[in-house]
Amino acid sequence: MEEIANEETYRSYIFFWTGQLFSLLGSMVVFFVITWWIADVYISEVLLAIASFLYILMMTLCMPIAGVLADRVNRKQLIIIVDSLQAFATFILIILFQLGIANIGIIFVFISLRSVFQAFHLPTVNAIIPTMVPKEKLTRINGINFLFTGVVQLLAPLIGATLLIFLSVYMILWVDVITFFIALVPLLLITIPSVNNLNLVEEKVKKSSFIKEFKLGLKTLKFIPGLIIMIILTMILNFIIRPLDTLMPLFIKVNHRGGAGLLALAEVVFTGGMIAGAITTSVKKKWNRKMRAIFISLAGAMIGYMILALAPSGAFLIFGIGGVILGFNLPIVNSIYQTFLQTTVPADKMGRITSIDHTFSMAISPIGSLISGPLAVMLGIPSLFFFCSLIGLICTIAFWSFTGIKKVDIDSKSALEEINWQIENTII
Repeated sequence: MEEIANEETYRSYIFFWTGQLFSLLGSMVVFFVITWWIADVYISEVLLAIASFLYILMMTLCMPIAGVLADRVNRKQLIIIVDSLQAFATFILIILFQLGIANIGIIFVFISLRSVFQAFHLPTVNAIIPTMVPKEKLTRINGINFLFTGVVQLLAPLIGATLLIFLSVYMILWVDVITFFIALVPLLLITIPSVNNLNLVEEKVKKSSFIKEFKLGLKTLKFIPGLIIMIILTMILNFIIRPLDTLMPLFIKVNHRGGAGLLALAEVVFTGGMIAGAITTSVKKKWNRKMRAIFISLAGAMIGYMILALAPSGAFLIFGIGGVILGFNLPIVNSIYQTFLQTTVPADKMGRITSIDHTFSMAISPIGSLISGPLAVMLGIPSLFFFCSLIGLICTIAFWSFTGIKKVDIDSKSALEEINWQIENTII
């Protein structure tokens, strides 16, 4: 794979990434406020499940198209367009809240639209990284990325909960619009490399069809050892962790008798674990036996999930320990996995592979979101969380023991070069 990133593009990426952190902060504040509004006004597991279902479903449906677009159009322009549309959607919601006509149906539409915009934003931003960050800095920048993302996720619920004390929902939503304009400044000032000028392959990208390019991305998967197995496992784990993402506001409100402040504190504890994990990833320069590290961290995350589920009502120390363990392990898994993709997938195919990875990994998550509400009514939220964490732990151990994933070599430079050679010389 031709090296296209240098110190100049790296500095530009840091500038761009700083703006994106502000945008993420605005989005996370809005997400916190909206989910708490649903839980507080309607107190319904089913409505929270539907909201989560719509978000994941729309993202899953749009990701394949988004990945192809990220590899065939100007990535800078694409980010500007989708981020502008998201800010405009938030502005419309502000008006509807101010007029007093916002309801759960309108919120569902808003959540769906944000999901579509995020489906185009995420693979495009991920595809930019290996074109602007030198290969030797990828693992560290991924760790730092998760670190500062964790800081933003730490601050967002605190900001959201604090603002809810003093401001109405529609006034808080302005945070999303303001942070959009902050992120827009560095995006307009930097130059993002165009994959059509990289000469990585000879295909005529603009003349090929969406279906052909998507199939090309699927074909690429076969040449990355262990990737298909990891996607299947991720699909299962995303499915069983969906109830936690969906029902946390009600878990706090009903099972732990807390308000928005306690929900914010719970998310802060979880994010604190993520920050610790991200610091570990960014400080540790080299990970030996990366695949083993991924599976140990996955098992650790499921154990943390289980502890959180078993915490008695009001036992915030036990709840916090589980949240920290769960949060700590996720950045380690994600950083190592993302670095592996970034060092093996050609830059002109990164958008497609990222979108396919996300699409398949999240394929059954909409079902997980949808059924989490009825299952919580039947079993109770703590029991549902416990059974999900137990299944996740069993699946992680089973995949490591019986699929041969432990034999996949993603550590040696020669193994990565062999993968690159196969992709470049076999896929036309």
